[in-house]
Amino acid sequence: MAGSAALELKSVGKRFGDTDVLSDIDLSVERGEIICLVGRSGCGKSTLLRIVAGVETPDRGSVSLNGSAVADSAVFVEPEKRNIGFVFQDYALFPHLTVEQNVMFGLRTLAKAEARRRAMEMIEHVHLQELAKRYPHTLSGGEQQRVALARALAPQPGLLLMDEPFSNLDRGLRDNVREETLGLLRQLGTTAIMVTHDPEEALSAGDRVVLMQRGRIVQSGTGYEIHDNPKTRYAADFFCAFNKIEGRVRQGRVETPLGLLGDASDLPDGLAAVAYVRPNAISIIEDNTAKDGIAGEILSRVFLGEIEQLGIAVPGLPGDLRVRTMQRTPAKTKAVRFGIDPKGVLIFT
Repeated sequence: MAGSAALELKSVGKRFGDTDVLSDIDLSVERGEIICLVGRSGCGKSTLLRIVAGVETPDRGSVSLNGSAVADSAVFVEPEKRNIGFVFQDYALFPHLTVEQNVMFGLRTLAKAEARRRAMEMIEHVHLQELAKRYPHTLSGGEQQRVALARALAPQPGLLLMDEPFSNLDRGLRDNVREETLGLLRQLGTTAIMVTHDPEEALSAGDRVVLMQRGRIVQSGTGYEIHDNPKTRYAADFFCAFNKIEGRVRQGRVETPLGLLGDASDLPDGLAAVAYVRPNAISIIEDNTAKDGIAGEILSRVFLGEIEQLGIAVPGLPGDLRVRTMQRTPAKTKAVRFGIDPKGVLIFT
């Protein structure tokens, strides 16, 4: 149906026993959009994916693909009739079939010559044409993942679902394969939903990030929006290891051992609040004899290449203040003064 979303969920709910696994899920995915579904283990990500796929039925609400209902109180379309592709965490390749045969497996309704042509076209897209006659056990993890992607895309699905597709790969390889995969999906204009538990992966991979907590969508937006403007403590904690400084509202700010922080102009004086301070919002003042800034003492250092992570003790502050900085402080430096960028401070109650 022209103008309709590729996928639309309205008030979807699912219960297992006495537990609401999904509650009031509303989600619309546009054609060609790549969505990252993210949240802690048990938040309902995979169950939501299974409902979209048709291997679970919703107890409440409706699921539509391209404007047509595939699951509601009166309709249920079988998984194989939904034109959905899948990429699993373990790739699920057939060990007795070659790369070419694995990719052709989903094209059995086509004439053999056409199936082979389309399979080889997709194999070329993932740069495995020289390995087309090889078997899965002879391939690296990254190559197996690309075979799984080619097999999922060969039937030209209207929607691609990926459940933790890169989690079995080593870190460096995972980043490369993910970039290749996303590049191909965008080149082909494929609509996709990717489930991940990795905050960095979610922020970098999708056109939109959908954060779940206890079976509900708690925030949705671009990676920039959801990282820079988390609406809840859960969202803030999920995407950044903030310093959490307790205090009370005074004259539109929060009074803490670090001074007055953040914007609390919409909160009443005296209310208990927490200032969330990003570690990279703290900058060391090079002249530690200066009168401006906040005084502290470096207790720990971890060199991470481009950045250094410092633990700074501040009088009146329980625990160390975590700082991530590109500045280089001499190894023997202990006493420091530092400033805080107001843009890196969020206030929660």
